[in-house]
Amino acid sequence: MAELFESYWPYVTSTALLAADGWATAHAVLHKRDNRAALGWLGLIWLVPIAGIVLYAVFGINRIRRKARRLRRNRHPERFTAVAAGAGGSPGLRRLVGEVTARPVSGYNRIRPLPSGEAAYTEMLAAIAGAERSVGLSTYIFGNDATGHAFVGALEAAVRRGVAVRVLVDDIGSRYSFPSVVGRLRAAGVPVARFMPSFLPWRFAYAQLRNHRKILLIDGHAGFTGGMNIRDGHDARTHPRFPIADCHFRIDGPVLADVRAVFADDWQFATGEQLDGVAWFPGLKPAGGAEARGIASGPDDDRETLRLTLLGAIASARRSVRIVTPYFVPEGGLLSALGVAALRGIAVDVVVPAHNNLRLVHWAMMGQVGDLIGHGGRVWLTPLPFDHTKLVVVDDEWCLIGSANWDARSLRLNFEFNVECYDADLVGELAAMVATKIARGCRLTAAELNRRNLLYRLRDGVARLATPYL
Repeated sequence: MAELFESYWPYVTSTALLAADGWATAHAVLHKRDNRAALGWLGLIWLVPIAGIVLYAVFGINRIRRKARRLRRNRHPERFTAVAAGAGGSPGLRRLVGEVTARPVSGYNRIRPLPSGEAAYTEMLAAIAGAERSVGLSTYIFGNDATGHAFVGALEAAVRRGVAVRVLVDDIGSRYSFPSVVGRLRAAGVPVARFMPSFLPWRFAYAQLRNHRKILLIDGHAGFTGGMNIRDGHDARTHPRFPIADCHFRIDGPVLADVRAVFADDWQFATGEQLDGVAWFPGLKPAGGAEARGIASGPDDDRETLRLTLLGAIASARRSVRIVTPYFVPEGGLLSALGVAALRGIAVDVVVPAHNNLRLVHWAMMGQVGDLIGHGGRVWLTPLPFDHTKLVVVDDEWCLIGSANWDARSLRLNFEFNVECYDADLVGELAAMVATKIARGCRLTAAELNRRNLLYRLRDGVARLATPYL
């Protein structure tokens, strides 16, 4: 028997290895939507024996999507009632977003900008103080600083009043302070969970598969969302060393059903607890005249929901597309769509910080915006404070607000939540905000890009190659 094994074991192991390679290859071909990602994994699987298969099994299979699907099967979704299409925005865009999100537009909402940390935090803390039944908070960064302590105090007081409180903090985001605020929350008796605990280095800025959403729900009938984390940098009253400008939003009305569903799914994903009952899901009443729809996206998304929404918005533009984002390194299809829009006479304006907190992202942006500028798009660099605002405004009729940046992590690799709005008053207010930012900024020209030192251009070109992972 031993002699037989010695004679045939090379054939047995080779057959097993080929079978494993074949399985991994078939899985990558069937499940990787991005051709570059699929080819990269195939190369690793076949060129690095055994290790390539192990790496693919550990990192290449999207277990997040599988877990999310399983949890959603156990959840009883809310019933939604569509509203008739209004006069604002493109009917085609409404249909496209409805198809990819499987959610209708909700009418009779009020969405109000809170254009600074001082405004947003004051109103959010007051809302927590007035909560009677439930508080749900989800954030990427929750600082262990003066601002974070104010929120911990408000949440602790809510728990003592008998309010059901749930706090979800991304694991990487929780490490932006040391020690983490999670310990302080637990000591205060606040139910808190970390989203997807990770072994990645502390405060790793380029981490993927993170919960980048920012949601606050009060009694299930009032909410806040946008791009603002909880930290001193956003609040000028704390005199931060690195001030951050941002815009958050207060939301009231039926569209909160979308916000509630996303928070409940994330909490169940992280903890296994299913939120239910009137404390979390009360009836929603009309609150204003805005039509809106929540757009959840992430690595558990069967469709590229956010990317398709942005492509649809750009394609539907008749006059202007205005984008404010801290990180502008979109994939080639989106960049081409913006260039095509500029070539057909649409005013395309992209507003980004002149001084970025992520140098690699800024270098990559400088390495790829030349094509957009060459096609007639305009890129504006705004001075400090660092502008973390995330807005898209199309034709003064449609806007997108929320947590997503124009980079691969927001479009494919992280969990994001945004809201599309059809409301002339809100869109007009945001368009005026963008115009103010442009007036403060400096236009980046093709001549300036070409005048840069050769070493800088090479640096930016190499950084551009990393855009699928930034």
